[in-house]
Amino acid sequence: MSEIAIKVENISKKYDLLHQNKAGGNSLVGAFAGGLKSLITSSHKGETHEDFWALKEINFEIQQGDRVGIIGRNGAGKSTLLKVLSRIVKPTSGRIEYTGRMASLLEVGTGFHGDLSGRENIYLNGSIMGMTKREIDAKFDEIVDFSEVEKFLDTPVKKYSSGMYVRLAFAVAAHLNSDILIVDEVLAVGDASFQKKSLGKMEDASQQSGKTILFVSHNMGQISSLCNKGILLNKGRVEQEGSIQTIIGSYFNQNDASNLDQSEFNYPDDPKKDLQITQIKLNNQLGEACRSFAHDEPVVLAITVEKKAALKDVMLGLFFTDMSDKRIFTVQLPLSDKFDLDNKRTFKLIIPHTTFIPNTYRFSVALHIPNIQLIDEKQNAGKFEIYDNGSELYRYAGTDIGVVFVNCKWEY
Repeated sequence: MSEIAIKVENISKKYDLLHQNKAGGNSLVGAFAGGLKSLITSSHKGETHEDFWALKEINFEIQQGDRVGIIGRNGAGKSTLLKVLSRIVKPTSGRIEYTGRMASLLEVGTGFHGDLSGRENIYLNGSIMGMTKREIDAKFDEIVDFSEVEKFLDTPVKKYSSGMYVRLAFAVAAHLNSDILIVDEVLAVGDASFQKKSLGKMEDASQQSGKTILFVSHNMGQISSLCNKGILLNKGRVEQEGSIQTIIGSYFNQNDASNLDQSEFNYPDDPKKDLQITQIKLNNQLGEACRSFAHDEPVVLAITVEKKAALKDVMLGLFFTDMSDKRIFTVQLPLSDKFDLDNKRTFKLIIPHTTFIPNTYRFSVALHIPNIQLIDEKQNAGKFEIYDNGSELYRYAGTDIGVVFVNCKWEY
């Protein structure tokens, strides 16, 4: 049985928010007058205070060697939690137990002294972690080589670019003898090749050295590729723990929760139409309403059509576009022999997994007789999102890499 690396019990963090009531309206003169008045009188009558709980009764355990993704929407408490775990911020209540040395990389500038050189900061960070000079010497060349900043090693780090800063800071955090490594969104500053190298380093450190990793990112491809477990935060509380794939799915379902109506579209009866679309549903492979799909799961569209009169050569057609209205592909189904004795029938279109590159897409649906008659049409009927669940292309999130995966064959 694995040892517990981190144990969190009832951690809460409260901030006191100060609200200044406006004086003199919203004008510049009014703001100046109000500010001058408060300066002269030192009055606090216009101030109100509010308790804001960034974290509320957080409980979890992390096993040694686990790679845990901390996931949640903006404002869920992810960064606050990492700062509390890293002892940068003191919790209002609760306790944390951890085993071994901890290193963290939470934002550009954390842990480095701007006036010191890169070389000096390596030794400073190692000393803060309780390492001897001999231990740091043993890792020094490896850190410099990984960071790719050897040419600027004796330059004060305040003159580094943000990318150089992050490369050196990550190299120090990942290579010094820590048992727990905590990394926030900061890797997003680096280029794609460095992100790839950093994720590989963290995975190797966990699998080969038993290092425990806590990682926050909005790039679900990175999270999926690196982590084996996940914690979903919502409004400062732990909403769910489990395997990383389960947590990623719950995260996207959480984002969809306020928009479930956008996964089902119902249309009123039109007596003028002999054939019409009455309902369109977006489902996952379990038949659940869904608007966000992993790249490696199918997208299911259920389209209900009602027939009021016999029509020949009718097609049910769909086409898909990206958000700039660039058409991706079109698919059709002949309907003339599909109704039998039923006047209403639902047709399911199953789009195979690994079809769409992660992005947001629209779809349109139509009933028509090719080149003769448009019977019913639902232009831009709905939209859905594809997120990366750990494909080979996740490293290029945010760049234009096309709209579809293609199952090409390599020969060599």
